[in-house]
Amino acid sequence: MTEEKQTRFNEIAQKHGDPWIWGIYLTLIIISIVESYSAASREVAAHGVFEPVVKQCAFLGIGALIVYVMHRIDYNKNYFLLAMIPGLAIATLAMLVYVMFFGDFINGARRSFRIAFVSVQPSELAKLSIVTLLSYFLAKNQKNRDVSWRGILLSLGAVGLYGLLMFRSGFTNTAILGAISLSMLVIGGARWKKIGIVMLAFGIVGGAVLALKVHNDKTDKVAGSGSELVAQNSSPSKKNDEDRTHTRMNRIEQFIHNFDSLVYMPITDQNQQEMFSRMAQAHGGIHGVGPGRSRECSRLPLAFSDYIYSIIIEETGLIGGLFVMALYLWLLARAAMIVRRSKRVLPSLLIIGMAAMVTYQALCHIAINVGVVPVSGQPLPLVSMGGTSIIVMSIAFGVMLSVSRTIANYNNKNNKAEEATLPEGLDAENPTQIVPKHVWK
Repeated sequence: MTEEKQTRFNEIAQKHGDPWIWGIYLTLIIISIVESYSAASREVAAHGVFEPVVKQCAFLGIGALIVYVMHRIDYNKNYFLLAMIPGLAIATLAMLVYVMFFGDFINGARRSFRIAFVSVQPSELAKLSIVTLLSYFLAKNQKNRDVSWRGILLSLGAVGLYGLLMFRSGFTNTAILGAISLSMLVIGGARWKKIGIVMLAFGIVGGAVLALKVHNDKTDKVAGSGSELVAQNSSPSKKNDEDRTHTRMNRIEQFIHNFDSLVYMPITDQNQQEMFSRMAQAHGGIHGVGPGRSRECSRLPLAFSDYIYSIIIEETGLIGGLFVMALYLWLLARAAMIVRRSKRVLPSLLIIGMAAMVTYQALCHIAINVGVVPVSGQPLPLVSMGGTSIIVMSIAFGVMLSVSRTIANYNNKNNKAEEATLPEGLDAENPTQIVPKHVWK
């Protein structure tokens, strides 16, 4: 990068935020519009040709407005921090509790509720909230370039509470929360000994919860098979909960016994998602069949959301699939480069936490589609159709751009300004800071 280009790059970063993050965001928006329309054959058949893409563009437009507004706000403003940390946490906890008892059933589990014509999924908001909460706890409890045990325990408590409230709606979201929290502990400067203890605690608690759940599932199954009267008298919600539990267990067992994705199996109601997904990817080959020419989108359930990556591979091939995956990985890499430039730990945690949330969810979606892990519903960030997910991911991009813009301004003016504007107790130094000469390249 020449000096003139570097100067121009820095000017853009100071005014609008990191250009690379903007580029990734806009590229994902374009992919979303093209592929969501292409993959929505079932939606088109039910609602008409233009309704699915108009609905998707409407949510993307709202998300773009959120990104634009948020990237203009300095992350360290008191009203911004109040809204993103305690405000978001209170709202998320209230929604998680509400959906446990009054939520709508989606595929046999209570996952969402409706406000007017919009379906809200609190589990998506929980990922966003855990990033802001952990950023606060870890920044507030810095001691000698390390995180105190108080900060570790507060973070574990937050992750544990959210995980318990989200567990019945799916184990995958809980696992993503754990991965995000571990990444933030590393960036927050926690000693590896403490991180090892946290990982051990996650393993013990997670294993105990899974073992208890498996035991309860077997007990429910035996009780259900012993008496038809019990099944007849059980409430619809209870029946749906049990059906969903058995579905999860069947998926895991099927994954374990049929790990080789090249083995042909008869297509059934239980495995049609995996089988049609594999067919779509095989049909795509190296170069793909071209946008809008997907064959499997009309047969693959949830092709427009949980399995949109398979349609991307079918239409753009292995090359397109690798390109999409590289976008998310590059987002995480850019966040890490900005962390190296940040003087304070709070913005470092905010930007790496948001990037990790987006990237880990994308990798989880990709792993499910290609058969690396058992089936579980996870949208591809900003690409899959879905209102709550798009809004949450847009907020994440808005925060990342806000942090990158603020850091670029402070590093090109006066680092003391950042310290002066941060609330008391949140001005701890970034223990992972490295300032190379051309970090903004």
